Amino acid sequence: MTAALSSAQTEYWTWHGFAIRYQQAGKQGAPIVLIHGFGASSDHWRKNIPALAETNRVYAIDLLGYGQSAKPAPGNPFDYTFETWGQQILDFCQQVVGEPSFLVANSIGCIVAMQAAVIQPDWVRGLVILDCSLRLLHDRKRETLPWYRSASAPLMQRLLSYRPLGQFFFSRLATAKTLQRILRQAYGRSEAVTDELVALLLEPALDSGALDVFLAFICYSQGPLAEDLLPQLRCPVLILWGTDDPWEPIELGRTYADYAAVEDFIALEGVGHCPQDEAPELVNPLVRDWIAKKNTL
Repeated sequence: MTAALSSAQTEYWTWHGFAIRYQQAGKQGAPIVLIHGFGASSDHWRKNIPALAETNRVYAIDLLGYGQSAKPAPGNPFDYTFETWGQQILDFCQQVVGEPSFLVANSIGCIVAMQAAVIQPDWVRGLVILDCSLRLLHDRKRETLPWYRSASAPLMQRLLSYRPLGQFFFSRLATAKTLQRILRQAYGRSEAVTDELVALLLEPALDSGALDVFLAFICYSQGPLAEDLLPQLRCPVLILWGTDDPWEPIELGRTYADYAAVEDFIALEGVGHCPQDEAPELVNPLVRDWIAKKNTL
């Protein structure tokens, strides 16, 4: 275990009968809840928790279906949707944190955070968005593409929904070599893709239920888009975006800066899809300083 991980205390919270893992550090200051992206876990914030805990109470949660949290079969009783995860975050703030919190999120976790803020605005004090998922495979976004560009994704989803094919695909994906290759494509700073990172992300993929969670989300092309939720937000938003993100291009992300709730959009040079892990020396001060300013208002 690294020094960063050992500084956080691991706890479990029971949500609707399911064990939800979270990490907590810090004894004072406004609460911050860290929300990971697809296929990740609270360990993806291991480089941020200690720094943020110097001034704030910090909680990093494993969403239902990910990390060391329970992985119930889809629909039993929850579907893996942003509404489900958004409610999970709100219940966590109410039952564990005990007060309205700042939410800091990466990738699809950004949609989760925004969904939570829309469901119950009084429980979210502010949002920090890191490389928000643009959800380019969403049904409504595919409708704007030429047929020859939009047809492949539904076909792939139908093929993967056939369990034997989905299981074969997942078994090839959930290997250290493949995961390392994917991360090096996503990260602007390839040196941040360490054996430790690969091991932390790969271990939960071997859990019972991980396959069904993966297939459920791969085939999820509905639900809210960021542009649906941003106009409804009543809390302030800070957006950080890696200039070298190959999955969520910053040129498209910059359009989010036009929404009234967004106070600032900061480009992180040479950084890819996961700024919190690639460039914690940039992200941690920006997050901490912005939250400190919001907390004094």
